[in-house]
Amino acid sequence: QSTVCEKIMELLGQNEVEQRQRKVLILSQDSFYKVLTAEQQAKALKGQYNFDHPDAFDNDLMHSTLKNIVEGKTVEVPTYDFVTHSRLAETTVVYPADVVLFEGILVFYNQDIRDMFHLRLFVDTDSDVRLSRRVLRDMKRGRDLEQILTQYTTFVKPAFEEFCLPTKKYADVIIPRGVDNMVAINLIVQHIQDILNGDICKWQRGAVNGHGRTYKRPFPEQAESSSVLAAGKRSHLESSSRPH
Repeated sequence: QSTVCEKIMELLGQNEVEQRQRKVLILSQDSFYKVLTAEQQAKALKGQYNFDHPDAFDNDLMHSTLKNIVEGKTVEVPTYDFVTHSRLAETTVVYPADVVLFEGILVFYNQDIRDMFHLRLFVDTDSDVRLSRRVLRDMKRGRDLEQILTQYTTFVKPAFEEFCLPTKKYADVIIPRGVDNMVAINLIVQHIQDILNGDICKWQRGAVNGHGRTYKRPFPEQAESSSVLAAGKRSHLESSSRPH
């Protein structure tokens, strides 16, 4: 979840650093929703468009943006308006960083993108918790409860079970209970600090060099996804959120 990434940033003290100087930053898959046609946008405003389907994302733009980030380039990331369901003209400038936390609901679905990550985290959250958070968030965006629940049962839950949950098998680390699991989060924070200090642990070095395999061991204690992408010292960590 995005809250997991935000907590990691907080514990690393990166929220207090000027954006251009940050060694760690967050990038969301949400930014790469496709530009909708007039017909699709009309459906979206009625809660009848499936934003949880893999085809809802501009994977080509996502891949090229991540590739440029890995190469240490400054990039412009699209800005998405979740109220109007549209991509805005303004973009967000993302400066090079040593560690990039990339979070999203389907970050492991596309193999070309999935293979870019050297550490993949799956944030496993109880379904009731996911639903309650979604209701509160969408109501703040001006949507009525009936539309939120209809969209959840029609699109969100089926898409989660068909597309998101199966990608759990690609995770190197599973974090139950999301942001409430401070034991797991502190371990991830320590791992990032090791990367920043150049002290990458053996299992991560093995994954980077292609001579080892990371271990899929759940942290103490259900679901959304997350990951770390690295090129040399540059790394990429992702988590999961549900924008629609």
